[in-house]
Amino acid sequence: MQTIEEIISSNQKALQSETKSSAGDKHETGRAMLQLEIEKAGHQLQSISKMNETLSKINLESTSKIAHIGSIIKTETSNYFLSISAGEIMIANEKYFAISASSPIGRLLLGKKENEEFSFNGKRFKIKKIM
Repeated sequence: MQTIEEIISSNQKALQSETKSSAGDKHETGRAMLQLEIEKAGHQLQSISKMNETLSKINLESTSKIAHIGSIIKTETSNYFLSISAGEIMIANEKYFAISASSPIGRLLLGKKENEEFSFNGKRFKIKKIM
């Protein structure tokens, strides 16, 4: 988040310091490119804010045998942390996939119970444990 805020600030400063030169089209193209970069960074900042909001709602001390946001779900082949889309993470030499509840597999897991099965990408999975 801090890196993106620094990028936005840097681009805004560059945009303000752009001076009109004799090459008017080049000047306008440069300004447009900076504006696009600021907008792109703004969208990234919004995404990070939404992820932080989701993470702040997770109560790691809450346990349930029904998969919900904050659950760790262990199957026969993979482990999932139902939270935000953060990819693969290693904890105590064990691989977990941090996935969003709105992702395709996250939607399948949400509300599932231990010993239930589900299909994803043509493969069957059985839930061994939900923590």
